Amino acid sequence: MASTVVKFVEGMQFVARSTSGHAVLMDSSEKVGGNDSAARPVEVMLCALGGCTGMDVISILRKMKTEPKDFCVEVIDRRAPDYPTIFTGIHIVYRVRGSVPEANLKKAIDLSLTKYCPIVNSLAGVAEITSEYVIDPG
Repeated sequence: MASTVVKFVEGMQFVARSTSGHAVLMDSSEKVGGNDSAARPVEVMLCALGGCTGMDVISILRKMKTEPKDFCVEVIDRRAPDYPTIFTGIHIVYRVRGSVPEANLKKAIDLSLTKYCPIVNSLAGVAEITSEYVIDPG
């Protein structure tokens, strides 16, 4: 079983130590007692979602020998208006530059969203997950 430890530093700053030994710093705004020195925990979760599905897509495209020149994942969240302001929707935009066949990109995205990314699949039970892709052949 894996263990991540999240330690209070000061103000509202916390440092998480992952099972691989790497640190992730989190903080809040000054308005609620933080120093605005790092991303908020929910932002870190959305970053993890983008990184997880992005790594899947790049890995699958590499296996297809169609790696893009440039690639980014934009994660757009929609949240409930009242606390606990859970995610009600998450839209993921995959932006690819290079000569990546559309069929390859679509397959890589579909595999990530339905099979490989545990973060997407965990959140899918809570929020509506939608996606799109944009290919710039440049």
